[in-house]
Amino acid sequence: MISQLDIWFLAIALGMDCFAVSMTCGIIVKQFVWPITLRMAMLFGLFQLLMPLAGWLGISLFAHYLEEVDHWIAFGLLAFLGGRMIRDAFLPAERHSMNPHTLKTQLMLAVATSIDALAIGISFACMGFRHIATLAYPLFVIGLAAFMLSVAGMYLGTHFGKPIERRLKPELLGGLILIAIGIKVLVSHLCE
Repeated sequence: MISQLDIWFLAIALGMDCFAVSMTCGIIVKQFVWPITLRMAMLFGLFQLLMPLAGWLGISLFAHYLEEVDHWIAFGLLAFLGGRMIRDAFLPAERHSMNPHTLKTQLMLAVATSIDALAIGISFACMGFRHIATLAYPLFVIGLAAFMLSVAGMYLGTHFGKPIERRLKPELLGGLILIAIGIKVLVSHLCE
């Protein structure tokens, strides 16, 4: 099992995509509107909460076959996702003509930002989360972090715009956190 502190770091790392997307949406719309921001943050938080559950449900049926290599699977998934986030931090941003105020756009963004969380659910099964009750706290923290980071991102994007986007690479920080947690899982299991 991972510690509560690791769960918070994991949640923040997963929420960095939500933060980055929300900040970009704030830069696009240039106006902070509470109802729109809350709806986006709730959708981001909900999908970040549901995707790990879906991944866990899918893999938990087969976890007993994977006990000998589960720490390698968890490390591989976290390292892959972290590496992908780091790579994305250095890719040029694509400009899309989208309206972040629409429900359709917000749903698409919520799904897109939560795909990584599906793999985290798979790694939860490999890290010893055997019962759905043990997932309640991690899922809540992941959803809450995504919600809070989405609100913060939208606020910063609308109020401070492009200078923040150029200086802060939230995907880089999120990727480094995921890789660090993966290394910790691997080392702690190998040293048992």
